[in-house]
Amino acid sequence: MNSRQRRGVILLLLSVLCALGAFAGVLSVINDVKSKVGPEVTAYRLKSRVEPYTSLNASQFEKTEMPKRWLPDTAVTDLSDLRGKIAVTTLQAGSLLQSDMIVDQPALQPGQQEVAIMIDAATGVAGKITAGASVNVYATFEGQREGAPDQSKIIVTNARVIDVGDLKVLKPDADDRTRQETDAVPITFALTTLDAQRITYAESFAKEVRLALVAPGTGTTVPERDRTYELAKDK
Repeated sequence: MNSRQRRGVILLLLSVLCALGAFAGVLSVINDVKSKVGPEVTAYRLKSRVEPYTSLNASQFEKTEMPKRWLPDTAVTDLSDLRGKIAVTTLQAGSLLQSDMIVDQPALQPGQQEVAIMIDAATGVAGKITAGASVNVYATFEGQREGAPDQSKIIVTNARVIDVGDLKVLKPDADDRTRQETDAVPITFALTTLDAQRITYAESFAKEVRLALVAPGTGTTVPERDRTYELAKDK
């Protein structure tokens, strides 16, 4: 082996040693990162924006993996924890689901009862009313006698919504050819006995029932004289 060949062998050996050293360095960095990050765990984040007081279900969330050491103590790691829960505030898309974002769905208070009625989806709900919301219930009645004006009445104020059901199609009676199919949503309220009677009467006899959302944290007291409206008396 001449001197040129010896130099080639020496350079080749040095290259191999350098490569091994670099590889060992990369492995050391990877192991160091793993030791600092630790194992990954499952968490959940929102697919889209969720409004306050909305009932929560698994379809609103997607699974994500993240290092356990970076996971907040309040993070929800089991979607069964959502059962019977509602959003306590607006939840933004991409947010990590945490226990302080949700609360138990409101329960009945002493003296209250659950009452469900069907509300027209277009005029009465429009997707804005959710569990936990407070609403005023308006009903429009025909005049009590021929020639009497129609009246709009506030039937119940601050009715608390405890559940909003799925959209249903209501078909008119077979002998009623004047009405068409309508989309309606069952709304369940927590009401006193008297308010339950009022809202049930309105559903049965009113031409139309509408719900007006009350802003969270505010109350509405309507004097008796202002609960009935007639167009002819409007000045």
